[in-house]
Amino acid sequence: MNVWAICGDRWHPADTVRGGLKELDGEEFSFKITDRVQDFDPEELEAYPVVLVCRSNRQSPEEEEFWMSGRVQKAFEHYVERGGSLLAVHAGTAGYEEDEPFRRLLGGAFIRHPEACEVTVNPEKQHPIAQGVEPFPVHDEHYFMEWEDPVSDLIMTTVSEHGAQPGGWTRTYGRGRVCVLTPGHEPEVWTHPMFLRLLRNALYWCAKRDPAEQGV
Repeated sequence: MNVWAICGDRWHPADTVRGGLKELDGEEFSFKITDRVQDFDPEELEAYPVVLVCRSNRQSPEEEEFWMSGRVQKAFEHYVERGGSLLAVHAGTAGYEEDEPFRRLLGGAFIRHPEACEVTVNPEKQHPIAQGVEPFPVHDEHYFMEWEDPVSDLIMTTVSEHGAQPGGWTRTYGRGRVCVLTPGHEPEVWTHPMFLRLLRNALYWCAKRDPAEQGV
């Protein structure tokens, strides 16, 4: 499966994402990784069944031309409406105002986080993305989220000394699918076996494919 991964911003090094994706790259997935917004062309979205966004919204005025301008956000919205799928992980949920199309597409957005701490990820077992995933603790930023779609399906909750938060959800949008996973700031998250299983399951769910049909 071809997946386009867009990552790397001021607070989230692209190498963190690369370190996790290399564990999945191979027979099941082939990742195109874009870590310079100057290289991002929304016209290429249609070439991929799933687009993985791990980069936050614009960080400087210079980037507005290339990254999440109104034109680019609408391109993502049209891509999913027509049957493409979006997987937003951690920073991919950050930096969106209430009236922006990408936030509407996600069904919510990041609002704040305390200092990095121990966060326990608790999967909702009934969801296919959580299959084979046991609760696991990681040292990470605990993202606090505005979860704005009451009919979306909760994948997991995240729990720390600061409370509990929706840690991920899925929703449909037009003919496409959207999945949100909030952990992922620290490198140890991206290399954790349970997180990698979540990520793998999410990519298959987004693409409307069954891992069993791949012989894996």
